[in-house]
Amino acid sequence: MESLLSLSFDYLSSFDSGKIRKGLRQLEGLLAQICLSKSSNMPAAEKRRSVANPSSKERTPKELASLKDDPAFREFFKLQEGFEWNVAIRLIACLERLLGKGSNGQNDLLIVATLDLLQGILLLHPPSRSLFAREIYMNLLLDLLDPSNCPAIQSSTLLTLVTTLLEQPLNTRTFETVDGLLTVTSLFKSRSTSREVKMKLVEFLYFYLMPETPNPLHSFSAPSTAVLQRSPSKHLRSAFSRSVNGVGRGGYAEDEETRTTEEKQALLGRYLNNVEDLVEDLRESAPFGAALT
Repeated sequence: MESLLSLSFDYLSSFDSGKIRKGLRQLEGLLAQICLSKSSNMPAAEKRRSVANPSSKERTPKELASLKDDPAFREFFKLQEGFEWNVAIRLIACLERLLGKGSNGQNDLLIVATLDLLQGILLLHPPSRSLFAREIYMNLLLDLLDPSNCPAIQSSTLLTLVTTLLEQPLNTRTFETVDGLLTVTSLFKSRSTSREVKMKLVEFLYFYLMPETPNPLHSFSAPSTAVLQRSPSKHLRSAFSRSVNGVGRGGYAEDEETRTTEEKQALLGRYLNNVEDLVEDLRESAPFGAALT
């Protein structure tokens, strides 16, 4: 697995669009091997080809509960705990380079593909979300919401932004600190913003207004050179846990600042009128499966 990640990272660090695309496909293939069920009688050579071409076989997603006992997943998860093999860091660096190349059709497609992979990585490895407690990385996502970018990039960025904020109050505070609410509401008010993106923005605001609870798995420290020292037989939940004494941004776990819907409504009200209507919709429709009290 290390050799495949190393090769993918080499491609992602290139300025050549073709090599970047190849690196993204290799990572997609690796994640497909981990997350999708495969036939037990598939020849070894065909298994290797499926890594490079993940769309070559129709496969069904594995049950989440089964991942905790999957050796490939546990090996991948452990590798993500170290800086050298962390995929999220490489994808962020790739986004920075792509953003610097300007807007064109081919580059836009690569940005969308990178964002899609980043979403998956952040869901598979929640500790990597703590990277976005750093303003430099949160600002990168906000830059991708620039009105000059195409609607596909804006929509993918909003989905990625939601993923970075899941169960991460500290990331949400960073989002607020770097004027994330101003960026989002300005895009919503802009006449040039497409209807599809405006719908995504409304969905994002619904998500933002949900009340927060402290992270049940603790606040993860950013990937460091330390790796998890746990038995492979541990439950998936325990695999997601990190010691607050780890290297990186660990020290925030004990006193994460959380905000209620009312507090966030007041913040959002500085930039947008009729926020109370959004809150009322949340109370009535419970779009995320939990009604507001």
